[in-house]
Amino acid sequence: MELPLVVGVDGSDSSLQAVDWAADEAARHGLPLRLVYASLWERYEGAVPSFSVDRPAEEVTAEHIIASCVERARLRNHEVKVSGEVLPDDAVSVLLRAGPEAFALVTGCRGRGEVAGLLLGSVSLAVAARAVCPVIVVRGSEQNRQGTFGRVVVGVGDSTGGSAAVRFAVREAEARGCALKAVRAWRSPAHEHVDHPLIADDTARVHGERASTRLTDALVEAVREHPDVDVDRQPVEGPAHQVLLGASADADLIVIGALRRHGHFGLQLGRVAHALLHHSQCPVAVIPQRA
Repeated sequence: MELPLVVGVDGSDSSLQAVDWAADEAARHGLPLRLVYASLWERYEGAVPSFSVDRPAEEVTAEHIIASCVERARLRNHEVKVSGEVLPDDAVSVLLRAGPEAFALVTGCRGRGEVAGLLLGSVSLAVAARAVCPVIVVRGSEQNRQGTFGRVVVGVGDSTGGSAAVRFAVREAEARGCALKAVRAWRSPAHEHVDHPLIADDTARVHGERASTRLTDALVEAVREHPDVDVDRQPVEGPAHQVLLGASADADLIVIGALRRHGHFGLQLGRVAHALLHHSQCPVAVIPQRA
């Protein structure tokens, strides 16, 4: 049985965007779609209006939200098998428990209300930093979410965590029938900065060539397994988070790796991942890999 695409919903505009995105993604990959609502999310939002004298308002609200989201997903794509479930736990625990049996976890980037948005945004961050499966945080403009640019971007860094991200990105580009842009940011170390223009040019050329070689090495296996994917390799000078944020502007999805160190239970995300999750102009996929 194929693993489902699992979406955390809360009824906010952001989570509805995540439902739409996930329904399209499930259709592309031929996956079932599982929507989950964590009832304890209501704790972040204070009192809610009572809809019945016999049943708790939270229960009624949860059932209404999950039913509405299931209907929305089915209307979005009739061919996708959709299920919905209300689970009595906090959002992070619900989604992390679903991770081992999910193709990927999908969340919006904000929750309901101004204050709730901050708190539920932290849910997306915590899930992206701790899940054992890919996590996609749906954000950015409608153009980017709708896939109008025909481009998936993957960031290739120094760590071995990039290999899982590359494989995911290549498969995603193939499923979408679009191009893959592989980006490697590079910078000359401070101690190598020189005033002579010719030496400076040589230094930049050396580091640029190293970045290009790293891109080729990171992509060789994935490209061999998916020869029909058009791959654009781009070594770019500059800080990695700025380079990738720039690349997100005309991308349908940006993919980055995240190492999971054994025995480390805190948030395992670096500066680049944090920057993209907070400021990317397109959906962000965080792909875990054991260190």
